[in-house]
Amino acid sequence: MWLLIFLAWLVIWAGGTYWYLFGKKSPFSLESVRPPGPREFDQKKRDKVIKQGFSLDKVPQNLDVIVIGSGIGGLTAAATLAKAGRRVLLLEQHDQAGGCCHTYVEKGFEFDVGLHYIGQVHENSLLRIAFDQISEGQLEFQKLNQHFDTIMIGQGQEKREYTIFSGKTEMKAHLMKQFPDDTEAIETFFNIMKVSAKKTHYLATLKLIPQWVSLFILKSGIGNLLTEVFRLSGTCATDLVNTLTSNKDLHVIFSYLFYGVPPKDSSILINALLIHHYKRGAYYPKGGASEIAFHIIRTIQKYGGNCLVRAPVTGILVNDKGAAYGVKVRKGQAEVEIHAPVVVSNCGVFNTFQRLLPPAIQEKKGIQERLNMMKHGRGSFLVFSGFDGTQEELGLESTNFWLFKNNDMDTSMDAFFALNKEEAPDNIPMMFITMPSAKDPESKIRHPGKSCMTILTMVKYEWFEEWKDTSVRKRGDEYYNYKMRFAKNLFDRACTLFPKIRDKLVFQDVATPLSNNHYLGAQRGAMYSAEHNLDRFQAETVARNRCNTPVKNLYISGQDVFSCGIAGALHGGLLCASAVLDHIVYIDLLFLKKKLKRRKARELAELSKKKLQ
Repeated sequence: MWLLIFLAWLVIWAGGTYWYLFGKKSPFSLESVRPPGPREFDQKKRDKVIKQGFSLDKVPQNLDVIVIGSGIGGLTAAATLAKAGRRVLLLEQHDQAGGCCHTYVEKGFEFDVGLHYIGQVHENSLLRIAFDQISEGQLEFQKLNQHFDTIMIGQGQEKREYTIFSGKTEMKAHLMKQFPDDTEAIETFFNIMKVSAKKTHYLATLKLIPQWVSLFILKSGIGNLLTEVFRLSGTCATDLVNTLTSNKDLHVIFSYLFYGVPPKDSSILINALLIHHYKRGAYYPKGGASEIAFHIIRTIQKYGGNCLVRAPVTGILVNDKGAAYGVKVRKGQAEVEIHAPVVVSNCGVFNTFQRLLPPAIQEKKGIQERLNMMKHGRGSFLVFSGFDGTQEELGLESTNFWLFKNNDMDTSMDAFFALNKEEAPDNIPMMFITMPSAKDPESKIRHPGKSCMTILTMVKYEWFEEWKDTSVRKRGDEYYNYKMRFAKNLFDRACTLFPKIRDKLVFQDVATPLSNNHYLGAQRGAMYSAEHNLDRFQAETVARNRCNTPVKNLYISGQDVFSCGIAGALHGGLLCASAVLDHIVYIDLLFLKKKLKRRKARELAELSKKKLQ
């Protein structure tokens, strides 16, 4: 009797699992991908897609999902759900869609705001397949030079320069040439990179299976028997690299892709994944970063949805049973309600839980527990500079430059963030320089004879907090003079690398954490959203920090779901769509990947036959 009951339960469980994994129609297909069409250079036509202003008559009828925030996480979730048959409305508070993927044009110069380069979009990679599906094949990527990053450590005569190459074997080999006494350390680090990249799906799986199952796997020790990725995720970067080598310059190389957290507070897995991300090449979207939003929104519209800007969401509607059922949007001096059975928030956990939910819901234990898992990220500070002259005339290049005052990132970052407001501008320990006009071959068509540069560093929100209640571009002389102290020091340093740019500077704009909060909705100006510290990447925290929220029918997407950056936020969107659909869309992507590999093998075989004939 008991055996029959057990067998019946087993059959039901197996059937349910099969249905969950394979029983639902895939939102993705090879047939939906078509060859890229001609680039749309007419800005008015582009604006109809990425700058369509909010009004109630533009809201699709019978909505299934509302997505708050049009960054890549929101775009990905919205497009995936739209292709799965859901009618989706994507709402953006800024006057242009795209979040950190948007660009802005000022006085003939076009600047990328958050996408400076991207990796893992080589042919038939999972990320490339995902981009192809949500844009239906319309996004194209320009591969950058093999030498894609330069790292400079120290100043004056003490300055050392290292170069980072892409390539399956070339990245490691080139690094070993520069550090011949540390080949064993580099070999070990690259093994960690390999494990991290190949087994990261285990971390994603923790967010997709029932939470109690995830926690049982971890607490029982089964997880560590399956893979070491759970241990690596919670391992301090500084502690691990200290066991590999005493070479402090190499320590910097292993953690140079900074995101506001010193290595001693960051996960070795995340740092390893960031470097591995560019192993197969660094790329830039042809036509600029705004192409991403432009094409993905058209996918959403194709399936009956829409994306509307200048649509600041002021609240998430929650009914008496504790379920989300829509949003409130500010239109002029009034608020309008839009209803849908599912709400997805791509504006970060802090904005979602502390600003958009009703106060009574914010106080609930489950919400507070989710908030306590996270800390606010560091603010970003950017300097946008435009020059009269081509990249050849100015000596600019597609390679990015990462500059560090010394090789002790832990001490220098701690010391910098401990400074008071007046000391900070003159003691910036690190900076990043990128030249988007040199990366996009079509920039010369759109903006002939002009070049641009973006400089980025991380700052404390508190240094700018006294001006938080002032209006954008009307914050006063004191604010302007203060931010320009940062900007001058950053630009002067850039001029030491590119001396021709100083006399050709014709435009400069500066974005502080307050600017990022205003334009991007990034709370406290944190473009990478919640802090990517070691606590956040402990395996149990990863399992608990999922797309589902304590509010029924409310889901989280974007960087706060998994990790920072364009790829991290996109995966946040895929994880969110999986949660909403109750179907793991990664399985569909993996099936497509197998089909594409078989197709490629057939093409190569046919090509070989033709050569032999």
